[in-house]
Amino acid sequence: MDADRRTRLTPEKRRAQLVALGVATLVDHPLESLTIDSLSAQAGVSRGLLFYYFGSKQGLHREVVRTARDSMLHATEPLPDLAPLDRLHDTLTRIVGFVRDHRGTFYSLVRGVASGDLEVREVVEQARVLQAERVIEVFLELGAVDSELLRIALRSWVTFAQEVLVESTVTTEIPSEEIVSFLERSARAVAASAEQSAREADPAE
Repeated sequence: MDADRRTRLTPEKRRAQLVALGVATLVDHPLESLTIDSLSAQAGVSRGLLFYYFGSKQGLHREVVRTARDSMLHATEPLPDLAPLDRLHDTLTRIVGFVRDHRGTFYSLVRGVASGDLEVREVVEQARVLQAERVIEVFLELGAVDSELLRIALRSWVTFAQEVLVESTVTTEIPSEEIVSFLERSARAVAASAEQSAREADPAE
């Protein structure tokens, strides 16, 4: 960091450096503890510089959460060449691995939806929507009826899965394979239940 401080960075690189430092603090500290004062002290820069780049504590939180979110989504992006269930298994395996390696960051992302800042909640919700679309695509490829109930059920499953990941990987040492297996079974059960409800609602099916 000392070398970085002596090096004149472009505004874009300095801003990215500060965001990366903010993301790194999520490893051991909750999002709400990240403040302009704490980050300026950690980075060795003035409070005014952080206000210049982010405008406020909320602006800082939005950028940090957005960067952490994008990192998670990139690290867990499904492999399109895999068969649907293999893709689901692989994606869940990598999600569990990401959470194991970035427990504090994932916890802050999941709990970020409770933030008092609307834009921070929207950033977190965007990740849930994309993750839900990834799961929905798997079951549509498997032949599930594309119903409103299926989409609601699998979006709700993503929220459930995130809570399972927080409880199982952040606070326990349950084997990763066991968590992946449980999440796979629960996703299939939710999709099957939605499928059954859709068929019962339309006897012609």
